[in-house]
Amino acid sequence: MTRMPFRRRSRAGLALIGLAALLIVAGLVGLGTWQVQRRAWKLDLIARVDARIHAAPVAPPARAAWPQVGPEDAYRRVRVAGTFLHDEETLVQALTERGGGFWVLTPLRTADGSLILINRGFVPGDRRDPATRRDGQVGGQTAVTGLLRLTEPHGGFLRANDPQAGRWYSRDVAAIAAARGLTGAAPYFIDADAAPNPGGLPVGGLTVVAFRNDHLVYALTWYALALMVAGATAYLFVDASRRRPE
Repeated sequence: MTRMPFRRRSRAGLALIGLAALLIVAGLVGLGTWQVQRRAWKLDLIARVDARIHAAPVAPPARAAWPQVGPEDAYRRVRVAGTFLHDEETLVQALTERGGGFWVLTPLRTADGSLILINRGFVPGDRRDPATRRDGQVGGQTAVTGLLRLTEPHGGFLRANDPQAGRWYSRDVAAIAAARGLTGAAPYFIDADAAPNPGGLPVGGLTVVAFRNDHLVYALTWYALALMVAGATAYLFVDASRRRPE
């Protein structure tokens, strides 16, 4: 007479464990599938960006198209002509394959009066003063080929831009334009390519185009966890059936 309640409680407990395991496995499989989908999206993104980088240069978005500039324009290869305003250059801290130093961002005034910030390239810390690289301050009409980049608002990791002190850790186009009193500035900047500048500085063509793609590892991890939970639950049920009272 005492065995029946025992068996009922055991079956109820097993049923709850089985339901919980089913929900957990479903959740883990869902996470794994989501990572597979994310991987497909990332691979497509990488392919599209690679195509933009190696395409023939085109004109950057004109003033009328500035409000529509977005991720689909990032890393587009562009070519623009104008005159540099070297007196308005801004230095942004940089860490590159050449070590630490600064990006030199200089406004380029185009024929229609628009201003586009050009990241002319990298200079080491001991050449931050424009007086030490006068040969690179090219004058007159010039053309720049490079990659269109989206603005980098607010600052770098754990370091906020300080416009009043002239400390810049990211290429925040709107903030730089405001600090310099530049009107009619485009909402993007252009990373100049590796075409050498007179005197060798700034050094362009150092844009790093890299996208983390660990989604397959994450997917396999979630699927493995799902398999482990399913296996452990199956073992529990088999063991319970063996121990069940007659």
